[in-house]
Amino acid sequence: MTQRAELATVLDRLAVDELVTAYAVTVDDGDWTAYSGLFTSGGRADYRSSGGIEGEAGQVAGWLAENLARFAVRQHLIVNRRVRFGVLEHDTGDTARVRADYFNPMRRTGGDGPAAPDLESGGRYDFGLLRTREGWRIGEVVVTEKWRRTAAGR
Repeated sequence: MTQRAELATVLDRLAVDELVTAYAVTVDDGDWTAYSGLFTSGGRADYRSSGGIEGEAGQVAGWLAENLARFAVRQHLIVNRRVRFGVLEHDTGDTARVRADYFNPMRRTGGDGPAAPDLESGGRYDFGLLRTREGWRIGEVVVTEKWRRTAAGR
């Protein structure tokens, strides 16, 4: 691999990492317009394993807005990111798969005091990414919730 190709790969990895981080931040901040903008045209999200829906990104953004409104605080921590670049139309690097684990504590609206978060969950995201003219975008994301814990007494 040449230095130019290695540099391009590093830049792509940084851009992909930024996209995954932006995904978490838009959900945590409730910025559903920005959330939808992270996806390709026709991009999809699947939250069924955590009791949600599967559908086009705009539809899922609406569902998330409605269901996450009851949580005043949301914080996604996304770790253990594994990035694999793929091939599209005989060019390398136009697609990427990212598998990343998450931890997500959330506090219900109206919660008081220093008590534990009202809901904690953990699992894995599987992202299918595509390089577009606008940069890297999410073609699909599948959430696999592996565990969930609610705070006692709430």
